Amino acid sequence: MPFIGVAPAKTDELISILSNDGLPRQRLWPGFALRTAAGTLVAATLFFTDIGFRPDIAEAVHSIRFLFKFVVTIALAAAAVLVAFKLSRPDEDFRSSRALLVSPILLACAVGIELSVVPDGQWMSRLIGHNARTCLTLIPLLSIGPLICFMAALRHGAPSNPGWTGAAAGLAASGIAATFYAANCDDDSPLFVAAWYPLAIIAVGAAGYFIGKRALKW
Repeated sequence: MPFIGVAPAKTDELISILSNDGLPRQRLWPGFALRTAAGTLVAATLFFTDIGFRPDIAEAVHSIRFLFKFVVTIALAAAAVLVAFKLSRPDEDFRSSRALLVSPILLACAVGIELSVVPDGQWMSRLIGHNARTCLTLIPLLSIGPLICFMAALRHGAPSNPGWTGAAAGLAASGIAATFYAANCDDDSPLFVAAWYPLAIIAVGAAGYFIGKRALKW
C-alpha cells in the first residue's frame, strides 16, 4: 500500500530497496524469535496455572494417538511461524505457505488409518468425543498471548499482504495453543482432532487476518 503523499513509483522503489536489503530480515529475526518464545511462555503460564494436564497423563503418554496429536499441532505451529516470518518481507510470495499443508496431510492420513481399523459403528462417537466445547474455548483462549506477541513482532516488518501475514500469525498462535490444549484433552481419536481442532484454529487464523489488515499496514 503506498504511503500517504508518496507516488506509486516511489513506493515501488522503496519495496525494491527493502527486498534487496538483507539487514531488515536480520534485524527482525531476533525480535521475532524472542516474541515467539514470549508468546509460548504466556500460553504455558496460563495452561499450567489454570488448565493443567489431563488426569491420566501418565498412561496417555504411552498412547500413539495421544502423542500423534502433538505431531500435528507442532507441525502446524512450526510451519506457521516460518510462514509468518517470511511474509513479513515485502518481496515474499506465497510459495512458503505450502509448509502449512504438512499438518493437515498428516492428520488426513491418521484419519484414514483410524477409519480402517475402527468399526464404523464407533466412528460417530469418536468424532463427537467429550470435549468439543472445551476445545473450541481453550484453543482460542490460549492463543491470545502468542497472537499479541506475533503481531508486535510483525509490526517491525513490511508485509506486502498484511491480512494474510496476520492470518499466518493466527495459525502460529493457535498451533502453539493447540499443542498445550492437547495435553489436557482426553479425546485422542484423529476423528475428533480433525473435526474440532481445525474449527478453533481457523477462528484464530481469521481473527489474525482481520487484526493484521489493520495492525500490519505500512
